[in-house]
Amino acid sequence: MKIASQQVSESASQRGRTRSYRDLIAWQKAMLLVKATYVLSETFPVQERYGLTQQLRRSVVSVPSNIAEGHGRLSDRYLRNFLGTARGSLFEVETQLLLAIDLGFANAEAAKPILSQAAEVARILNGLLKTLEAEEA
Repeated sequence: MKIASQQVSESASQRGRTRSYRDLIAWQKAMLLVKATYVLSETFPVQERYGLTQQLRRSVVSVPSNIAEGHGRLSDRYLRNFLGTARGSLFEVETQLLLAIDLGFANAEAAKPILSQAAEVARILNGLLKTLEAEEA
């Protein structure tokens, strides 16, 4: 019997090989979110380099990092925990982006696609978490 994390990993595998966390759509989309966020945060004021810019970048990098670490733990319990942490970091990113808009550090139109990407990653993570919970039951 396969654990749910293996089933998630093997859904697109070839000849039964377990695929890498890099093959997970959640991780791929989160990596795109990181890149877009870094590009946007380059436009923040210089005085925010060690403030909101740094916090936003740490939060966004945490999303794919936690997906990868959870996948690497080879346990549904750990995977769920790390996916939950990734989800929490994602909500930090959304909050920090909204704050950057409110403070005038980021243009709302420029941030809109990034907020949409974050919402998409959240939906994917929610789906993975539901799949893992269903497998546990």
